[in-house]
Amino acid sequence: MSQKTWGGRFEGGVDALTELYTESISFDRRLFRHDILGSQAQAKMLAHVNLITPAEAEAICTTLDQIGDDLEAGKIPIRTSLEDIHTHIESALIERLGDTGRKLHTGRSRNDQVVTAMKLWTRDALDRMDQLLLDVQKGFIEAAETHKEMIIPGYTHLQRAQPVLAGHYFLAYVEKFQRDRERLMDCRKRLNRLPLGAAALAGSSLPIDRRHVAKTLGFDDLAHNSLDVSSDRDFLIEYVFALSMIAIHLGGWAEEWVLWSTTEFGFLNLPDAFCTGSSIMPHKKNPDVLELMRGKTSRVISDLNRLQILLKGLPLAYNRDLQEDKPAVFDANDTVEASLIIAAAIVRKAQLKGEQIAARIEDGFLDATTLMEFLVLRGVPLRTAHEIVGKMVRLCEKRGCRLADLSHADFDSAYLGLTPEVYEVLGVSRALMAFRSEGSTAPSEVARQLDLWKVRVMA
Repeated sequence: MSQKTWGGRFEGGVDALTELYTESISFDRRLFRHDILGSQAQAKMLAHVNLITPAEAEAICTTLDQIGDDLEAGKIPIRTSLEDIHTHIESALIERLGDTGRKLHTGRSRNDQVVTAMKLWTRDALDRMDQLLLDVQKGFIEAAETHKEMIIPGYTHLQRAQPVLAGHYFLAYVEKFQRDRERLMDCRKRLNRLPLGAAALAGSSLPIDRRHVAKTLGFDDLAHNSLDVSSDRDFLIEYVFALSMIAIHLGGWAEEWVLWSTTEFGFLNLPDAFCTGSSIMPHKKNPDVLELMRGKTSRVISDLNRLQILLKGLPLAYNRDLQEDKPAVFDANDTVEASLIIAAAIVRKAQLKGEQIAARIEDGFLDATTLMEFLVLRGVPLRTAHEIVGKMVRLCEKRGCRLADLSHADFDSAYLGLTPEVYEVLGVSRALMAFRSEGSTAPSEVARQLDLWKVRVMA
């Protein structure tokens, strides 16, 4: 019998160049455990509908476990002539069980077999990614607790804008990563539909029981259209999109902390363990890990684009182009996984430089917006109040002083009757205490949100 699972139709051998060009075993071997799970479920179903005997199903399942262990231990040689991991496993099964092994592929094609293994792998990867995100969230919550009373400048356009509590800052990333987790779980709902049993594209005339397989493998439902199953890689695009959003959030955070660790900002002390030095400048401490994290974001976004372009314009149903989905998915997954692991460690070990931040916290008119809202509370139209405060800031810039340094006369000339109450909202600490809206940086709101996240994530 030909080594090829499809060799009966062909005369002669396949050119060595074709074998090298078309193989996928170099990257899909990591699917072996998930392919075996799918095959064991297939064998149990075939026995359930009397297409094979219970003894044959047991022999297949036991031997597949042994093959998995042998693959893990490197005892089964990898051959490009066998194309992919699915053929390696089936070939080893036939070598060990003969005709019993030849019965396993009954009622399925490599088309639905491959997509089933990819769904099982992606489901496991997705669940693992969720746990890594959870750990990063815990790191940010711990940082919020540690620095919860510290006031830091908040920025828009990288310019000082308003004061915020450091706890509020750290919880912002907890929110971002929560959305990432929710995207993963939403993706999981659509992913968790069994494709096996669609066969090549039209289904099977054999009395297979797809729901039996779905129950065995923990799928919530069946993929209902066999033509769609063969060509569906939406779940991979959706998963990698979710990964790209995680990478974007990590990249933005990394960029911020690269800036914060500079002498110019001086906000953050990065542990030496996550930095490197210079080969020529002995004083340097470079945030290389964060720079690489920022850079790796582009890899994940590129992987998403690769998948989208791969699927563009493909006719129904299966096309060999789809073999190229795996390198992009594996690369995106591995990149984000590694980034999340090291991000959690950095967040837990880095420290804000409280004294240096406090020394310049009054710079940049962080209380100006609160002053504007103070005027609004006294009946001044917002646009009028905005113009009044803008002129007062310009006056301070000319004098080289802060809003709180202006005299009663200065305030009264800007708007009669501002003093003396106006001084109650000037200065960063007073401005911060003035916040009251839900979801704001008001100390009571930040404390409430921190408590909620502790219950939600830390329990």
